[in-house]
Amino acid sequence: MIAVIGCGNPNRTDDGVGLEVIRLLRGMPELQARPDVKLLDAGTDGMAVMFAARGCTCLIVVDCCRTQTKPGAIFEVPGDELASPHQPSLNLHDFRWDHAIYTGRQIYRDAFPADVTAYLIEGQTFAFGCGLTPAIQEAAMKAGTQIAARIRSIPHQLSSNSAEP
Repeated sequence: MIAVIGCGNPNRTDDGVGLEVIRLLRGMPELQARPDVKLLDAGTDGMAVMFAARGCTCLIVVDCCRTQTKPGAIFEVPGDELASPHQPSLNLHDFRWDHAIYTGRQIYRDAFPADVTAYLIEGQTFAFGCGLTPAIQEAAMKAGTQIAARIRSIPHQLSSNSAEP
């Protein structure tokens, strides 16, 4: 099973790019025909990422980033480089997808995907508002194309022994 999970807040302009990529992927007939691919919108819920990844062989996370580079730049980063232990704080949204990768591996061990990749798209603005800026909308389409190509390169994975809850 392949899980592609979009993260972000659609009410913070470009922060919603991960969710837009999922919307674009859902519209691709080639992915609709793949029962081994699940496309999920996790919003800002890192726990949802961890639970959805359990039992999958491949996890792709799509999110926005702020690195001070050109808006719309797409970074394809191995999950091992981004996994980080959770440091509790007084914030209800402090368990992010990078914590989910680290914690999921600790909890689920072999039932957590070894193949994890994050597609991070440099945002332009994170102001309150809905809809992506033009550069980020274009990057979402490009990232969707790259992710679809990546999925096409993975043989169909049918399993009758799914570890989904």
